[in-house]
Amino acid sequence: MKPYSIRGQQIEKLLQERILVLDGAMGTMVQQYKLNEQDFRGDRFPDHPIDLKGNNDLLVLTRPDVIKEIHLQYLEAGSDIIETNTFSGTTIAQADYKLEHIVYELNKKAAELAQEAVREFKLKTGKDAYVAGALGPTNRTCSLSPDVNNPAYRAVTFDELVDTYYEQIVGLMDGGVDLLLPETVFDTLNLKASIVAIDKYFADKDFRIPIMLSVTITDASGRTLSGQTVEAFWYSVRQAKPLSVGINCALGALEMRPYIETLSKISECYISCYPNAGLPNPLSDTGYDETPDMTSGFLDEFARSHLLNIVGGCCGTTPAHIKAIADHVKTKAPRVVPKLAVATRLSGLEPLVIKPDGGLFYMVGERANVTGSPKFAKLIKEGNFDAGLAIARQQVETGANIIDINFDEGMLESEKCMTHFLNLVASEPDICRVPIMIDSSKWSVLEAGMRCVQGKGIINSISLKEGEEVFLDHARTVMKYGAAVIVMAFDEKGQAATREDKVRICQRAYKLLMTIDFPPEDIIFDANILTVGTGIEEHSNYAVDFIEAVREIKATCPHALTSGGISNVSFSFRGNNVVREAMHSSFLYHAIKAGLDMGIVNAGMLEVYEEVEPTLLKLVEDVLLNRHQGATEALIDYAEQVKDQSKIVKESDKLAWRENPVEQRIIHSLVKGIDEFIEIDTEEARQKHPRPLDVIEGPLMDGMKVVGRLFGEGKMFLPQVVKSARVMKKAVAHLQPYMEADKLKNGGRQSQGRFLIATVKGDVHDIGKNIVAVVLACNNYEVKDLGVMVSCEEILRKAKEMDADIIGLSGLITPSLDEMIYNACEMERQGFTIPLLIGGATTSKAHTSIKIAPHYHGAVCHVGDASLVVEVCNDLISPERRDAFKEKLKIDQEVIRVRHASQVKDSVFLSLKDARAAKFQTDWNTTVIDVPERLGVWEQPELSLEDVAQYIDWSPFFWTWEIKALYPKVLTHKVWGEQATELFKDAQNILDDIIKNKRFTLRAITGIWPAQSVDDDVLVYDPKNPDKVLETLYFLRQQREREEKKPAFCLADYIAPKSSGKMDYIGGFAVTSGIEVETFSAFYEKKNDDYTSIMIKAIGDRFAEALAEMIHKRIRVTWGYGRAEKMSIEELIKEDYRGLRPAPGYPACPDHTEKAPLWRLMDVSNRVGINLTESFAMHPGSSVSGYYFSHPEADYFRVGMINKEQMQDYARRKGMPLAEAERWLQPNKGY
Repeated sequence: MKPYSIRGQQIEKLLQERILVLDGAMGTMVQQYKLNEQDFRGDRFPDHPIDLKGNNDLLVLTRPDVIKEIHLQYLEAGSDIIETNTFSGTTIAQADYKLEHIVYELNKKAAELAQEAVREFKLKTGKDAYVAGALGPTNRTCSLSPDVNNPAYRAVTFDELVDTYYEQIVGLMDGGVDLLLPETVFDTLNLKASIVAIDKYFADKDFRIPIMLSVTITDASGRTLSGQTVEAFWYSVRQAKPLSVGINCALGALEMRPYIETLSKISECYISCYPNAGLPNPLSDTGYDETPDMTSGFLDEFARSHLLNIVGGCCGTTPAHIKAIADHVKTKAPRVVPKLAVATRLSGLEPLVIKPDGGLFYMVGERANVTGSPKFAKLIKEGNFDAGLAIARQQVETGANIIDINFDEGMLESEKCMTHFLNLVASEPDICRVPIMIDSSKWSVLEAGMRCVQGKGIINSISLKEGEEVFLDHARTVMKYGAAVIVMAFDEKGQAATREDKVRICQRAYKLLMTIDFPPEDIIFDANILTVGTGIEEHSNYAVDFIEAVREIKATCPHALTSGGISNVSFSFRGNNVVREAMHSSFLYHAIKAGLDMGIVNAGMLEVYEEVEPTLLKLVEDVLLNRHQGATEALIDYAEQVKDQSKIVKESDKLAWRENPVEQRIIHSLVKGIDEFIEIDTEEARQKHPRPLDVIEGPLMDGMKVVGRLFGEGKMFLPQVVKSARVMKKAVAHLQPYMEADKLKNGGRQSQGRFLIATVKGDVHDIGKNIVAVVLACNNYEVKDLGVMVSCEEILRKAKEMDADIIGLSGLITPSLDEMIYNACEMERQGFTIPLLIGGATTSKAHTSIKIAPHYHGAVCHVGDASLVVEVCNDLISPERRDAFKEKLKIDQEVIRVRHASQVKDSVFLSLKDARAAKFQTDWNTTVIDVPERLGVWEQPELSLEDVAQYIDWSPFFWTWEIKALYPKVLTHKVWGEQATELFKDAQNILDDIIKNKRFTLRAITGIWPAQSVDDDVLVYDPKNPDKVLETLYFLRQQREREEKKPAFCLADYIAPKSSGKMDYIGGFAVTSGIEVETFSAFYEKKNDDYTSIMIKAIGDRFAEALAEMIHKRIRVTWGYGRAEKMSIEELIKEDYRGLRPAPGYPACPDHTEKAPLWRLMDVSNRVGINLTESFAMHPGSSVSGYYFSHPEADYFRVGMINKEQMQDYARRKGMPLAEAERWLQPNKGY
């Protein structure tokens, strides 16, 4: 991309240094002059046939003195950027005054006038300022029809908007603007047209200046007039790579804040904000409520919260407002632009974020496609587009994350159909809330579709069929419109059929797209799902070839996604839905494990993998996986047997399950997502059971347990789970009135207080939280448990809703500490006064006192033990004791802060150079490096619950219950012995049940790779190509000054340095007890059996740790150095063996973000189903991951505090902003 102009580069530099100030309202100021019709006509238009008063843009020609004076007032008030008076400077807007012919002149003069004011101001004060060319939204909308009776009609086309904007841009540029600012955007498609026009101008003139984008959120719904959320809007226009994005107009600052905060978190550019002066008020001189002090006061808080880079005012603001704003922000630091993780960010009216290693499968609904749905094709040919819309709606309702739309049929005018249908879809919020996949083999149809969609959709497809030049030209156009793209495995020689050709073509396409800077995350490869079971031998391996190609494409094309048309695989069996649905379910099960991200499917017709009849499943998988030569013939024979039932399924056969007992019917409805009969069955079950609660705790939870297990095993897909949850909600809603009546009948009691508790956003751990909730409930507190991964906004909203007396926040991982600070800041900002309790494994009294409490004037209390929580809460609520308790708390915390400040001041750190010189030393010339017998990545087989249970270390189990003693001595402890024995007995009963009924599904993945160290980093090499670095692992070094000769440890010291010329090895692992821990625990939680629920989670955690121990033993044997081990289980638990198993986020390697390279190396999410949250917590929570080091002298250590020099070095090595590194390593920050 061409660099900005000199003036543009100056603006960019200023934004790195301070918050820039934009001007205020032009219209408000013009009104103050009380101009008449003659002022607008001037000498130029005395006889114009239409009244011109109100055409403020015209004043640059007829009263330039007024406009220039307003510009100068804003400059003197402190504006760094002033806007041209061209909000209505398009041919479309000026057509209302029959002045289209002067648009170029008007814009050029407006720009010249603004620059003239800047020059005068600079001459007078020596200060420079910049001019932004304002591009208004026009008074037409490209996404919506002005005619309610004709939703497909548009008052303006996309191309007309491009042309009108282009003409305006030429005038502004010729007049000398420094930036371009499309603002007050109420329809994103209009903005896209302006972006296309801007790009065209830049390309035509080979010149580029910065662009700012500003959207208008119309009301408290948080959406634009055309229906998009803030996130969806931004993802739709990111391709413009603007200097800034922001919000203006419609709202005052107070109402605008949550949307500015959202933008600031998700945008990789600068943020602008110029709100109205509050709400309209016709009695005010400016027409708006807020005084300069009020508006500037709100925006001052924005600046203190680091939300702003550019700030100004819109309707109702004056130079006085701008001066007050400028005074407030001049000493405030600008927002630092965040570095965001790579992900595919799509949008309809709502956002859809797909992480390339997220492990989830996204469904593209296939039925709004004339080539895939005979019914849809028939309706469209008949011109019945409304019925066609119903099919698209049904796809979204049944779980499609994206909808595919195709009109490639010989008898249809495809371009016209595509435009008409997409215009109709835009008027249906329940359809267009999801992203659109525009599907055609004709390029003209694809481009027509791109001109109709305001969101960020997907183009299906482009390929190398017509050569590289056409391919890249098409790709550039897709980029221009800001879409993602399906790239077919098709080149000049034809469609790829073999694994080798699929991979070769996709890799070639990827490399070509990188040459034009196409975002890799917006590339979606379709490696061609071809039909199996045809009887032709060379077709037999098609499914296997696709699955293996997906695996390799994902590994060699970073950040790209994969997709495919799922129904193609079963086309040989068309007409036989029983076989086809089984084939689709099985094929998806295996393809998703290989890394398939999305697929075009009939979202409402996916069979659950485990529900496929076993004989059919075996026959299907024999064909799909090409297990033997007779597989196709065997499936054909079977298909013939079920052919008739596939063609004509009697209604009585469909409803055969209705003959089962009511409990089984309820479970069937939940698993299948059928809500047709759920209220009838729930009512029948209610009448059968003594209490309505029994229905929830019985058949409803039994069904959801099955759903949870199947989803955890990858045998149900997310949309199916959502459908199951919908059925569950419908059943509970039916029972709710009866539950309330039952509650009233049994009476209630006065609670001690209202306590809201949650595990903070990004964290999935909740055992401790659950124990606290149970303890408080048992002590007559009304407890509202919001669960895990709860956003600050949700916590505070619920706290207000329930009028909470206390809020409790929990977290286990270090990034949660930062989220707790944010919660405290928001409580302060929103005026909360209630106490805040902090708890969880990673929290401490010191951190709470030093890092959290200063941000909130209310009581912030750390509770490290559930046994103390009742007493603390009672003290905080008691009218007699609370003041004294809070006063003592504040004094104690101040003492801790003073002591900490003194310790930090007195801390002596080695320089990083000296710390590295003091590293742990190994004589690599004489050290023998053990060579593993196996390299690469593999899933561990034979994970029996019974075998793994023998490796359980029971001591931490008792610590969970706050019994602080070691097993087995705890059983005879003089204080806890009796309680511990009873607890252990209950645990053994549950353990026996878990093993006997195989409640958990253990999964483990391991890897060993060649590796070498370079200073504090470890280079991980490809086992097949040791010259290729797969990942770099970054470690930290101890830096506190130490006794002479005591090493400054770093984990990289245990790997042979590259300079030694020796190849060493490093391992990695991730293990889990499975999602079933949560579903099994939730089953008892719903039954109000918190004891068993917590017990199950605690045992689930023990299984995960035990599995890690057992697998480590296997790895030591594979590596060679553990073959001679003869250790008892007790010795293994004490880790009396050679080698280490440190985990990212723990003392020797405290950065949780270092889990990400482990996940990439082992494809953890896809292969064993452990996902990382935004805070790098593992989900399911009963999971463990880490590294393997084989060095004979390796030992555990704590990195401890580091100084700023090492923090800066670490951030540089990782390519991470310093502020982000400090956030992740907050507990280690020693300055």
